[in-house]
Amino acid sequence: MVNGKKVIVVLPAYNAAATLEKTYNEIPFNIVDEVVLVDDKSRDDTVETGRRLGIQHIVQHQVNRGYGGNQKSCYNKALELGGDIVIMLHPDYQYTPKLIEPMAYIIANGLYHVVLGSRILGNGALRGGMPFYKYISNRLLTFFQNVLVDQKLSEYHTGYRAFSREILERINFEINSDDFVFDNEMLSQIIYLNYEIAEVTCPTKYFEEASSINLKRSIVYGLGVLGVSIKHRLCKWGLMRSEMYRPKK
Repeated sequence: MVNGKKVIVVLPAYNAAATLEKTYNEIPFNIVDEVVLVDDKSRDDTVETGRRLGIQHIVQHQVNRGYGGNQKSCYNKALELGGDIVIMLHPDYQYTPKLIEPMAYIIANGLYHVVLGSRILGNGALRGGMPFYKYISNRLLTFFQNVLVDQKLSEYHTGYRAFSREILERINFEINSDDFVFDNEMLSQIIYLNYEIAEVTCPTKYFEEASSINLKRSIVYGLGVLGVSIKHRLCKWGLMRSEMYRPKK
């Protein structure tokens, strides 16, 4: 716990057996109360590895629901367990679990409701092995997103995110896509409701076992991101309505 708030780390997993243990072993259990592993019908031993590590809360999808669908299960389980601060960490060891503490403290101290681990702040992305075309795409997409949603974030595409319970109870994330654009829809919802977002510099690692999407899916993702940002702007101008921006509470 941090300041009396229950901290839960959620791990959206797909074929993460090779990196799950390394990720899990670096989680700071001095403040983390629970770990939730959601397996999206992996083809490897992800679930068996999780059980061997002693992870008590393992959710197994009977069909592959996609990255967004996996996160929906993560957040619903964390809310069910009474989490006050929920930190989403990829179990592929691309992001260091050592930032869980500062991200949790930022929320626990009431500074922000959302914290992102940014690969772009500083010079860590390219040094960590991010492919150059992905770096350029990230920067271009982020520029257009900042213009359209009126923000100054360094990136919208990180897989390292911390949320307060208030955010997860208020944002209607269930209506979002089950695919990779889920992340951007969720940030759009948060910004639309006038929550501010903090960022911390996050070193990143790119290696064979780290998850990634191919060029074709990257293009589809990029177009989806632009679509979300345009919809956000049109709704803000009152030219369009979307259930996505209707809060649950």
